Amino acid sequence: MKRQLSGLLVMMIHFAYPQIQKVEQVIDACVKKDNFNGSVLLAKNGKTELLTYKGLSNRHYNISFSDETRFHIFSLTKTFTAALIMQLYEKGKINLDATISTYYPEYKGEAGTKATIRNLLTYSSGRENKDLRSPEFIHQAYDNTIWNLDDFITTFLSEKLIDRPGTKFSYNNGDFILLGKIIEKIYHKPFEEVLKEQILIPLNMQNTGFLHHNDIIKNIDDGYAADSSDPFALHTPTNTYIDNFYSAGAMYSTPKDLLIFDQAVFNSVLFNKKTLETMLTADKKLEDTALGFWVYPKKFGSVNTIFAERQGEGYGHSANWVHLVDKGLTVIILSNTKDIKYLNKMRERVISAYYGQ
Repeated sequence: MKRQLSGLLVMMIHFAYPQIQKVEQVIDACVKKDNFNGSVLLAKNGKTELLTYKGLSNRHYNISFSDETRFHIFSLTKTFTAALIMQLYEKGKINLDATISTYYPEYKGEAGTKATIRNLLTYSSGRENKDLRSPEFIHQAYDNTIWNLDDFITTFLSEKLIDRPGTKFSYNNGDFILLGKIIEKIYHKPFEEVLKEQILIPLNMQNTGFLHHNDIIKNIDDGYAADSSDPFALHTPTNTYIDNFYSAGAMYSTPKDLLIFDQAVFNSVLFNKKTLETMLTADKKLEDTALGFWVYPKKFGSVNTIFAERQGEGYGHSANWVHLVDKGLTVIILSNTKDIKYLNKMRERVISAYYGQ
């Protein structure tokens, strides 16, 4: 029996290695042709089959990426926020179809008594997104000053409704910032503290955290943007007050920690299977938006799968997280030189290579 098991293991290794070799060839091509810098993790049923780092985390001091590097993940933060909401939902402490004002009565926006928690989770609150209305407002909201959370909400997230809640997808940060505030109201604690107590500490995610603009975070990456005509001509984007992204984009993490979170979500560690099914139920009318992910069927050659994805981007940093729900395959790509559009194409090439398509 032992000999049979040993032979089976060797066969599995020989089967997996050509797949990974093809994936590595894709990654190397992205480095050589397009100046991809960052990390790629590929795991099957939670077991890491590939984890690689390419290029420099910090170009000022010529520091390479490594297991110690902490990456800005921007909007991947939103899935942590969604997970906290799903925990409250499972405990009966929040009703996804109750309005914002049920839990946040001080909120002055027109959406308060009309938009629901589910609408916030699916970017369909119908609010006017003043913080994203123009480059001027974007700089005012995120770049020029540090805002008190309540003042930020009053100034940028309390405008009139421009759509009937639940009828139109409109991607924004504000809906998830409001969810963060609601989490604070229910727990009577700061969002950062709830995040640690409910997710980071229980999962032992020691290299993941919530950023403030004046924090000194050991081994955190710098972000770089490329000239449109030359991917190797990089510059440092304008600095931002990361605090203002709050529960919509203020976190950092590592590939290994994100895999821990991935497995805790999809293996029903943070909440039960029924709650996970609710979280992954997409609304076709809202561009396949589920609660913290986009979820939809996808095909790679002859391979059919269910794609759950989440992306993040800001100031030279980008993050791409994909979980093939029916295959148990996880792909995490983090970069400090490429944008989301590039990572969307790169992940397709990585997954296609893995499946030999």
